[in-house]
Amino acid sequence: MPERTDILLPDGARLHAELSGPADAQVTVVLLHGWCLDRRTWRHQAQTLDGLGLRAPRVIAYDARGHGRSSATRRSSATLDQLGDDLAEVLRRLAPTGPVVLAGHSMGGMTIMEYAHRHSAEFADRVAGLLLVSTTAEGHTHTRYGLPDPVAGLMRMGETFGAGVLARSGVWRPHRAVLPALAPALRWLLFGDRCAEDDLSLTLRSVGRTSLRSIGGFRESIGTQQRLDTLAKLGDMPAAVLVGDRDRLTPPACAESITAALPSAELYVLAGAGHMLPLERPEEVSDALVSIVRRVHHRTGGNARPAGLERGRLAA
Repeated sequence: MPERTDILLPDGARLHAELSGPADAQVTVVLLHGWCLDRRTWRHQAQTLDGLGLRAPRVIAYDARGHGRSSATRRSSATLDQLGDDLAEVLRRLAPTGPVVLAGHSMGGMTIMEYAHRHSAEFADRVAGLLLVSTTAEGHTHTRYGLPDPVAGLMRMGETFGAGVLARSGVWRPHRAVLPALAPALRWLLFGDRCAEDDLSLTLRSVGRTSLRSIGGFRESIGTQQRLDTLAKLGDMPAAVLVGDRDRLTPPACAESITAALPSAELYVLAGAGHMLPLERPEEVSDALVSIVRRVHHRTGGNARPAGLERGRLAA
């Protein structure tokens, strides 16, 4: 069973974390979830890493402030800047030594980039591998929701206005009775050709644990972040970028620009998949993560690719 712990941050916020794997493992993997989700998004990957036997890494999965079992956040702290600082604190408290592999989905990937920007010396000293899944380094530059540009523009205006209203709505969470009504929209927005009922249910429960302030408050910094320059400055390390070709929030153009900027990164485009790759395509995401962990173990920048994956566009 995972160990559970809470971290009290300097500003009074409390982060809930789960740890598994050997305490003396050579490598630590930190799993960062997306906006309005929680650590359970990575459940398949955490289970795969725990099953690696003698080579199993230490695994840390935590809920971002205002999400999951973590405490609410002040409106002024609902920013990617703050999430980057929170990640720095998590590493100092829970993984103070040894090489680290960071894996981020959506907002989790953007959190990693913010950490690299704001804590560049620590990042260079600690981070030995990266997995960036369904994320972007260019805010909402490429986001069209799978719609024609004029319609996408109107949807973005409505989303931005709604986010502002929610950001001022306090620490209340979506009422449980409302969640089933959100299911069709979230199924369309977040998933690709296939969507297991359990995955959609978990996604809805995660949204239900996110405060209205967090749902609305993080929207501004997520939409405006620009970190391609930060990626271009990172050192050579095992890195993979995964995206679904049906992703309506962070489409392949987002992953392509990350791969162009990030030294040594390999790009994998999963056909028929949407935004929720850790749930939709758990095997492919796990393969990529395990490959990075093994390469870090061997302390090489070798050319080994994830088992079962071929670089480029992948079949459904």
